[in-house]
Amino acid sequence: MSNPYLNIASEAAHQAGDIALRYRSRLDSIPVERKARHDYVSDVDRACEQVIRDHIGRHHRDHAILGEEGGLSGDSDHVWIIDPIDGTSNYLRGIPHFAISIAIQVKGRIEAGVVYDPVREELFTASRGQGAFLNSQRIRVSGRKELSDALVATAFPFRKRRLLEGYQGMFNAMFERVEDFRRAGTASLDLAYVACGRLDGYWELGLKPWDLAAGALLVQEAGGVVMDITGGDQWLQSGHVLAAPFKLITPMRAAIEPHVTEAMKARTAKPGDASQ
Repeated sequence: MSNPYLNIASEAAHQAGDIALRYRSRLDSIPVERKARHDYVSDVDRACEQVIRDHIGRHHRDHAILGEEGGLSGDSDHVWIIDPIDGTSNYLRGIPHFAISIAIQVKGRIEAGVVYDPVREELFTASRGQGAFLNSQRIRVSGRKELSDALVATAFPFRKRRLLEGYQGMFNAMFERVEDFRRAGTASLDLAYVACGRLDGYWELGLKPWDLAAGALLVQEAGGVVMDITGGDQWLQSGHVLAAPFKLITPMRAAIEPHVTEAMKARTAKPGDASQ
């Protein structure tokens, strides 16, 4: 792990993971706030993000940070993108499938990222041009060539229900073509699992930069392709993403494209967003 940013991100992710695990035995007592319909934040999310921000700040006070809970702070070409607990709903219900996601964007491009699953003690890391790894072992996307053999992950756009009709068309078209689906509720791990070949593909609508940044780089560095649903490279802005090995990305997009609506084509850039 020669990239110094990866070392910082990995250390911070482990610190946040320790906090998340410490509170798992008393989930019923954790204060939870409803940010919006189907969107919650707990005191654990905030504590995890704060420890990550503090750790980054000790090394790079001049860097900006974009976090799910704390928003954007600072003004810099270097932006750390943080999801302190990806899969909060899973976490709060005691489902052991959640992760800490941290990436750094330099001059508009994601350069390094980690996705850490503290329950399984699995640390996925990637640095641009240097490959992707799981606990220091190099990983690659799956070698499957036919969509009919593919296990694909997805998730309903529950935060953007206006997209549901088009999404259902995508789901139905894909369902006819793939072997099976998984819907696990943690986007960063879905992407990490594509990167290491546990899943053969993934698509989802209406995500945020902190859901995508680290996991997308993992897929790219593991030999896969990441694109938005119109076939472009604006997935970080739109939040609509496809990820798969090269042989599967074209048939996946062919199944999805007829159901792309005008609402889905609209870019939804937020402060701190940029191209990968």
